[in-house]
Amino acid sequence: MSVTYKFATEQADAAAKAADEAALDNVRERALRSETAWRQMADQALKTEESRRKREEAAAAARLEA
Repeated sequence: MSVTYKFATEQADAAAKAADEAALDNVRERALRSETAWRQMADQALKTEESRRKREEAAAAARLEA
C-alpha cells in the first residue's frame, strides 16, 4: 500500500495536535518525531505523484504523435 500525500499530511497534522495536547515530555517528543516522519513521507509521496503525472503526460503525448 502506498501512502498518499493527503493521508500523510493528515497524519502529520494529527501528530502535531497530539504533541500540542501532551502533558508529558516524552509523549510530546514522540508525537513530534511522528509528525516529522509523516511530513517526510508526505514530501516523498508528493514527489512520487508528480513524477507519475509527468510520466503519464509524456506517454499520452507520445501516443498522440504516433
